[in-house]
Amino acid sequence: MNKVQKLLLVHSSDIIFVGVDVAKKTHYARIINHIGLEVIKPFKFNNSIDGYERLVSKILEAKEKSKATKILIGFEPSGHYWKPLAWFLKEKGYTVVIVNPYHVKQRKEEEDNSPSKNDRKDALIIARLIKEGKFLNCLLPQNTYADLRNLSVARKQLIKKLNSVKNKIIAILDEYFPEFEEVFKNLWGKAALWILRNCPFPSIILKLSKEEIAEQLKKATNNRVGMKRAEKLIEAAKKSIGVKEGIKGAQIRLNIYLDELEFLKTQLETIEKAMEELLKKIDIAEYLLSIPGIGVITVAGFLAEVGDIGKYTHYKQIQKLGGLNITDNQSRKHRGKTKISKRGRPELRNLLYKASLTLVAKNKEFKALYNYFLRRRENPLEKKQALIAISIKLIRVMFTLAKKKEKYDSQKVLGEYRMKQIKELVA
Repeated sequence: MNKVQKLLLVHSSDIIFVGVDVAKKTHYARIINHIGLEVIKPFKFNNSIDGYERLVSKILEAKEKSKATKILIGFEPSGHYWKPLAWFLKEKGYTVVIVNPYHVKQRKEEEDNSPSKNDRKDALIIARLIKEGKFLNCLLPQNTYADLRNLSVARKQLIKKLNSVKNKIIAILDEYFPEFEEVFKNLWGKAALWILRNCPFPSIILKLSKEEIAEQLKKATNNRVGMKRAEKLIEAAKKSIGVKEGIKGAQIRLNIYLDELEFLKTQLETIEKAMEELLKKIDIAEYLLSIPGIGVITVAGFLAEVGDIGKYTHYKQIQKLGGLNITDNQSRKHRGKTKISKRGRPELRNLLYKASLTLVAKNKEFKALYNYFLRRRENPLEKKQALIAISIKLIRVMFTLAKKKEKYDSQKVLGEYRMKQIKELVA
């Protein structure tokens, strides 16, 4: 639904607006007409099929009472409790939209100078926001996109768990062998993991000869690490300031965390392989993957957040979805710096930002554009601002490739005008 369609809809005289405040067990709804008056009394309904049918019955009652022909139903998408109801209503043919939780909170404070939670009040605020046109289309992922969404959420949770386990391992090393990181810069490489599993602490290491350690390191790393690292490890063990008490208990803890690390890594591999298989079912994926520096995880995560690109008419819709739309901080006397709204999906925004870091390092065109943003004569950007600009450019490129079903063309990505600017700057 574009801006024109939205305005025509909310300014109709034959429409009712349904605001639903969602909870785990009991939801609250209020229904208003085109001038903001409540059509029927506020009501509760259970989070069950009987409760959903009660909602539909009440909506039909309000529709008949107000002689309406159109119905717009809205939620505040906080948590996940709203999703079953949204799917139910959508399958029944109703138009479902979402309102920004920030707008709900802001309106509550405006109306009674209190941000306190109140189901009855919130449902009315949601209905009024919809009436004012302050809503977004509810894009519920379907088919392969729904599967990608689930895998993307699972991957995010696994990454969080992995980082937690790694931090626990580092905490043990900080206590019992703080010099370990001077010997192994990559704590999660094959050599470091073998030592952590077999002889992690100085008192254990010093019971072995450098030849024994070197031999095992060679086996673990296919001869890439050997005697030099063994000597460095023994030297570090001799000078270690690590705690010497509780070694047996610490080693048991460490092995438990190492087991968990291996398990989580296996799960992560399973998820990422499943993502790769799902992308093969989406025809536009090959065009997005043709961008140098963009891989399976980025494309899968992007489509998990955005869904079917065919439902968008302009790349700026995706930009806004990610909270990357530019806002001005200005008044008659003051003009502040422009900034992004951050009102969209944080996961999409984070994914694009991380992808931009890779692009400016590995993609020739994006690197040139990034350097141009930093060094241009008028309004040069700071590094973070430039990366945000690259994120927006990436959205535009991905949108264009998907819509036109074309593969990445280095000659087209910057355009003649931008190429001229870059060349003039270099010259």
